Amino acid sequence: MKNTVEESDKIAFEKQLVQRIQKSSSDDVVTTTLKTDERVIARVTDGIYRQPGSALRELLSNAYDADATRVIIKTDAPRFEKISIEDDGLGMTPEALAHMLLHIGGSAKRQTIGQELGVTNTENPLLSPSGRKLIGKIGIGIFSVAQLTYNLQIITKTKGDKYRTIATVALKQYSDEISTARPLELVEYESGKVNIWREKASDIDSQGTTIVLTNIRPQARDTLRSREIWAAIEQSEVNTDEENQPIEPPKFHIGQTDITGQMLKQLKGGTSNVPWDERDSSEIAFKKLVECVWDEINYSNPNPQLDKIFDYYLQMIWFISLSIPIDYVDGHLFDMDLSNWTESFQVSNEPKGSARHLSLKDGKPIREVLNLSEGAVKDKFDVYFDDLKLSRPIKYKNLPVKDHAIKTPLVFIGKCKEEFKNYTYDLSGGPLEFEAYLFWTPKIVPTEHRGSLIRINGASGTLFDPSFMRYQVSEQTRLRQISCEIFIHQGFDSSLNIDRESFNYAHPHAVYLTRWLHSALRQLATAQKKVAGEIRGQKRTEAKTQQLNTIQKIAFDVWHEETRDVDSNPPSISIETQTAQQSLISNADIVYNRDVVVPQRHYRITTSKSVAELHVLDEKLKAITQILASFRLLDNLTKNKQEKLLKAIYQILETSE
Repeated sequence: MKNTVEESDKIAFEKQLVQRIQKSSSDDVVTTTLKTDERVIARVTDGIYRQPGSALRELLSNAYDADATRVIIKTDAPRFEKISIEDDGLGMTPEALAHMLLHIGGSAKRQTIGQELGVTNTENPLLSPSGRKLIGKIGIGIFSVAQLTYNLQIITKTKGDKYRTIATVALKQYSDEISTARPLELVEYESGKVNIWREKASDIDSQGTTIVLTNIRPQARDTLRSREIWAAIEQSEVNTDEENQPIEPPKFHIGQTDITGQMLKQLKGGTSNVPWDERDSSEIAFKKLVECVWDEINYSNPNPQLDKIFDYYLQMIWFISLSIPIDYVDGHLFDMDLSNWTESFQVSNEPKGSARHLSLKDGKPIREVLNLSEGAVKDKFDVYFDDLKLSRPIKYKNLPVKDHAIKTPLVFIGKCKEEFKNYTYDLSGGPLEFEAYLFWTPKIVPTEHRGSLIRINGASGTLFDPSFMRYQVSEQTRLRQISCEIFIHQGFDSSLNIDRESFNYAHPHAVYLTRWLHSALRQLATAQKKVAGEIRGQKRTEAKTQQLNTIQKIAFDVWHEETRDVDSNPPSISIETQTAQQSLISNADIVYNRDVVVPQRHYRITTSKSVAELHVLDEKLKAITQILASFRLLDNLTKNKQEKLLKAIYQILETSE
């Protein structure tokens, strides 16, 4: 009964807050308190994310879930005194804003309340109003900004509303709320203070949300400014001796500031060094950012690493670009015709299955060939980050070719749906459905792209896992040549940890996906070894053919010169194991007994390489015999003497080999 009364009080309080917001103005500001649905969610305000960039990634996910088509991020780089994120999404009504502020960790998404508040699809709460698969889950994304600041402003408006709603938020740290004098279960958690008011809008049809972060935390600002890198460089410049060589700055950076962030320091004639020009469009500028990483191979850098090429700011942009649902810089792999620049395979879902080679000849994209759905529906979602328009910085074609037997990439495509019919829904978490590709090439650039990346509804917080979900087989060289993306269409979301940057590997979906990926890696290794073997065998055959042609030409040239008859050929020679009767029906002009000419030990050799070498020896001996015949040196020798002569020559040739 007590819980029912408390819940009723919460509903009444929320309705009252909505009414107060509706009547508010800049002269009549509403003040209330942030509430959390679960005590553990209060830790969000202490920062559960690992890097400042994670906070921006979460805000971009919120914009995507709000059906935004355009997001503009301004960071005030390289000072980072103020950061703003503006989207053209649906915005929040006072009801939706109040619910968000009073229910941290109790997201309206994926619930029927979301339909009532207009933040989810009217028919399916797992979708955005326009039908996008939702990225957000538990309602803490907006408070990821605690990684950056404790002060933020939210400006939001829905289409048709004559007013926009403004909220200023002052977050508190979790540690501030702990009272040693009272048991933890009795502590009431307040995540911060909020001031809210409404202002008349100039454009009734406009919509969207802008989040402004001020008073950036010193630790976050130092990270964004790459302060640790510049401090190490400054220290190395002071301690210049034989043991301490000066540290070079990142090849590309946005510049160095002094401790106040107000004065840019000159560095090699400039304050910054970025791979694009001021006149470049935002799209071209980002492409140049991507190309400069691949260009490192041309500058004798065999393994380009982002943390060696970029400062933190450029690294952050790269990783955010990888993590959000946007287009690829050169197009989606599934939209490409793979027939003329790669070898393609389909991964088997059987435990001990083998990858099936795909014969692609009709010019269709692989999507049509295998009926793949990932990326088929393209939501417009443009993200502008200062001077750049972001794309996923992954390239597939026109990659550097290094010294490797296989000169073209190998692409392995897989798709799978597991129903978990032998498990209850509570144990399995429901069905798991996904599509994936494994991309093998002699050189993966940058090194941070080695591994497997899991996307749920187009987004990822984990980036590439170089361990391939803890793959234990010792194939380190081959693993460094593989980049893999797994696109989750159903399930797996519940195996994500709260920070969305790691997984619960004990979850049934994670267990199943791990097994599938490891099986796919084994199939890739088997197919790659086979392709490499075939190429090496082909090269040996070509080299052998060329060698035999050279040997034969020498014999023919000598014959023509000595006989002065260009229309005739030297006698054909055969060395074979035979009976007297077989020698009479041989097509060769001269037949020698292999048992006499060739040592007996060669009959036990069975490897393809050794057999090929013996074949070359045979051809050399035949050519020498033809040359002897050209000079008529065999005419006065009996067949027995000829075979003894050839045996001696064979032994000399064998020794030289």
